[in-house]
Amino acid sequence: MINIFRILGDFSHLASIGILIHTVTTTIAIDGISLKTQVLYSLVFLTRYMDLLTFHWVSLYNTLMKIFFIGSSIYIVVLIQSFQKKNPIAYKEMIMNDTFKVQFLLCGALIMSLICHHKFSALELMWSFSVWLESVAILPQLFMLSKLGKAQSLTVHYIFALGLYRFLYIFNWIWRYHSEDKWDRIAVFAGVVQTLLYSDFFYIYYKKVIRGGGLELPH
Repeated sequence: MINIFRILGDFSHLASIGILIHTVTTTIAIDGISLKTQVLYSLVFLTRYMDLLTFHWVSLYNTLMKIFFIGSSIYIVVLIQSFQKKNPIAYKEMIMNDTFKVQFLLCGALIMSLICHHKFSALELMWSFSVWLESVAILPQLFMLSKLGKAQSLTVHYIFALGLYRFLYIFNWIWRYHSEDKWDRIAVFAGVVQTLLYSDFFYIYYKKVIRGGGLELPH
């Protein structure tokens, strides 16, 4: 059942994607954007929403959201990759700064999906893998910002909107537990881990953006 926290969370997620696409297409720049994080998110949505191929119907809202997240995540990766020809210098600089070892995240998510899952089936294992991977997919982006020490304002707003989506989903889970008696331990635990990863960034965002301290970030 859809509730206000899920709707707000989903729209915050949509806003984060819109901000990122707007940043890349209008500023013609990819400074401070992690391609690795975007590739990980594409993998998250592709593995999570494989149930689309089984034609399992929940609602029109649910199906449209799944299609949008898959399509937009792939589009963002293609958009960033296009800078190899549009602006090879900027692309090369981004790759040089995007150095987080994502193989550890992939291996960790795979191991967790094999240990923590609802059912040992292909769809359930892919769903579990996507949940664990999403919980840490932002790390290459946060690592890149920490390394550079600065970022475009729209890039920072993108990360904030993405973190807000995850924060709102915690209230969605609480609501569902009390109103529907539903509690997915895997999704909740991974979501809390993901929100905690954003906690330091939320503080910096409040201090540097909301209070007007500038966009210089601590190394």
